[in-house]
Amino acid sequence: MKTDSTRRWLALGALSVAMLTIGLDVTVLTVALPTLAVDLNANTAALQWFSSAYTLALAGVMLPAGALGDRYGRKKFLLVALLVFGVASLACAFAASAGQLIAARVVLGLAAAAMLPLSMSVLPSLFPEQAARQRALTIWITSTAIGLPLGPIVGGWLLRNFWWGSVFLINVPMVIVGALAVLALVPESRSENRFRIDVPGVLLSAAGMLGLTYGFIRIGEYGWGNGLGWGIVAAGLLLLGAFVLWQRRTAHPLVDLGLFESAGFRWGTALSIIVNFAMFGLFFTAPQYFQAVLGTDALGSGLRLLPLIGGLIVGSRVVDRALPKLGTRVMLGLGFALLAGALALGALTSVDSGYGFTALWTTLLGVGMGLAMPTAMGLAMGELTEERSGSGSALIQALRQAGGTIGVAILGTVLSTRYRSELGALNRDPISDGVNAGVAAAHQLGDSAILHQVQSAFVGGMAAMLWVCAALCAVSAAVAVVFLRVKQPVEVAAVGPVPVAERLGGGVAGTDTSESTHVG
Repeated sequence: MKTDSTRRWLALGALSVAMLTIGLDVTVLTVALPTLAVDLNANTAALQWFSSAYTLALAGVMLPAGALGDRYGRKKFLLVALLVFGVASLACAFAASAGQLIAARVVLGLAAAAMLPLSMSVLPSLFPEQAARQRALTIWITSTAIGLPLGPIVGGWLLRNFWWGSVFLINVPMVIVGALAVLALVPESRSENRFRIDVPGVLLSAAGMLGLTYGFIRIGEYGWGNGLGWGIVAAGLLLLGAFVLWQRRTAHPLVDLGLFESAGFRWGTALSIIVNFAMFGLFFTAPQYFQAVLGTDALGSGLRLLPLIGGLIVGSRVVDRALPKLGTRVMLGLGFALLAGALALGALTSVDSGYGFTALWTTLLGVGMGLAMPTAMGLAMGELTEERSGSGSALIQALRQAGGTIGVAILGTVLSTRYRSELGALNRDPISDGVNAGVAAAHQLGDSAILHQVQSAFVGGMAAMLWVCAALCAVSAAVAVVFLRVKQPVEVAAVGPVPVAERLGGGVAGTDTSESTHVG
């Protein structure tokens, strides 16, 4: 399918603006929680559910959303999702109670769960050529990733100048732009086979992902010893196991498990999950470091993430130019090696390091993310057929989101365990509750020695967390270099799943820069 060049890039730009809202909504709430606690009379449990409601809805509905797009039309369902996201944002902004805000956040998460895979699944119809599709995917991924660090910046500025509802109203004009662009510029696409929706698969996948996600949220809040959290995780895993067994038996599966037979899909998805694991852990920790150790406010914390955004943009631009020349294996090796090095450098942070040192390693971290994330996602996306691009995109996104949630739980527990260990004699309430409580107690007592001990303990916990991430990224770099075998295409197409671009007629023998991947 041939799409006018200007129109399709305009459509991508508008989609990218809309995708920014999803990343924003993950992190923007963190700076608004103190205000919400007062204005909505929200207790601690309600504050936790403001975030968890969105995350759980996002995790539970993503797989069915992709399949619905494949069956009934990706453009149609993407438009519905964008409109629902805008309406839910209005409901969040004008919520009069904690219960109303939680309900609106659930609807917001449901809409986001459809927006993520469906916006990604329309890229093949807009960009049938391999090189253009990789460039578009890089832009799409960068826009969603940039939304995460932008959240505290935008939220902090809005709260300084407007009421708390403005942090949700900012979504509305962005999704309107996205919806108008989709309506005018994105062609409709759907599966040629009118398959039935796998209702048992929808229920099993939703329940399993909800259990897995909520269980790890509880573990992240209450620690590794939380029996209920582990019980919920176990139930989620059992349901997901039942889902996999059902997918093997049913005539109309929700997801194509045959995708995992492709090494490109397996490795691309796995490496994407690892990037998300490390990225979510950083966004969980960095604002606490900026506020508790460097003494910044919410807006200042967000602004100090700008070097990360700059590095991410630089890395994504490098991928655009270097991937066709260097290939997938080299780009993944470089990206993960840079991630490992930046995280190891960050683990050397001390209380007295100052922001200059932090800006250095977060910039390098952003470049590594910009190199690794689009390359890994492109590797996985290259194995999706046109027939099930919606459900395939949803599978990738669902696994990435699960990886991010599990990352926050695991890395948060590593940090808090080391923090309490390094407190020594100060390991008691309220100081042991967390670094913010510890800093507040030290200021209340006017004791600089306690303040320094609390800050040192937190930096020690952050270092332990960053070392875990660095080790994981170093292993990923080695895996990419040693085990991935990437062959440049020749006149005869590689055996394996047919990439979307070829099914759409975008591939040209001898000129396509796509790669086939196997492990050996």
